[in-house]
Amino acid sequence: MAVRLYSMKISHPSQAAKKMLELKGIEFQLINVLPLNQRLHLRLAGFRGGTVPALRVDGRRVQGSRQIARVADELWPEPPLFPRDASLRAQVEEAEHWGEERLQPIPRRLARFGAARDVELRKWAIQRQPLPARLLMAHTSGPLVRYYARTVELDGRRADEAGVRADLEALPSLLDHVEELLADGTLTPDEPNAATLQVLSTVRTLEAFEDLREYLGSRQCTVPARELFPRLPGDVPPFLPADWLTALG
Repeated sequence: MAVRLYSMKISHPSQAAKKMLELKGIEFQLINVLPLNQRLHLRLAGFRGGTVPALRVDGRRVQGSRQIARVADELWPEPPLFPRDASLRAQVEEAEHWGEERLQPIPRRLARFGAARDVELRKWAIQRQPLPARLLMAHTSGPLVRYYARTVELDGRRADEAGVRADLEALPSLLDHVEELLADGTLTPDEPNAATLQVLSTVRTLEAFEDLREYLGSRQCTVPARELFPRLPGDVPPFLPADWLTALG
């Protein structure tokens, strides 16, 4: 069975999907998709959508970390990503959905906001990619980055000032909820379920932002996130106005 995972290093849902396959002991080919080129790359690979993660198993194609979790459990049942007890499964699925809709958009939106406005941040990001004419691309990619910044996420926000400031105001309560889910056993770091991977991959990616690192370092939920995802996607240089960060307390 040929298994290919289309992924981006900077994509936390991709990191969650990668960890799912690793936990199940599945041999797979990891295909790195270059940022800003994902729509073209994935369409050429036969996927309908233009987002990662994307999984191809022989002729079957699946996109999105939540969909990949279900297909992974269908094809490789052990170890399970969802409890077999119906009520416990419903609890995990609710947390997984919350993680995708409420928490997952935040680091993506922060990155798009910064890259759309700061050419130095684009230079930093593009220098980390195996691309030709990287300096030229950093200066010319602004319109494409701003296109992605206008995308409305599942929570209804865009990567604009209003969206990012709302994210920073909401982040403490969102992380409170993550810690509640860890405390009540919904998120299980020792035997990770789909919700655990969905949520903690996002927490770990938030810690990659230097603007947020001091605050994230004080949160209990970062400990299991670091254990599951020991490598950060890359230290994102500071770009947020200092007065916006006062919302974190």
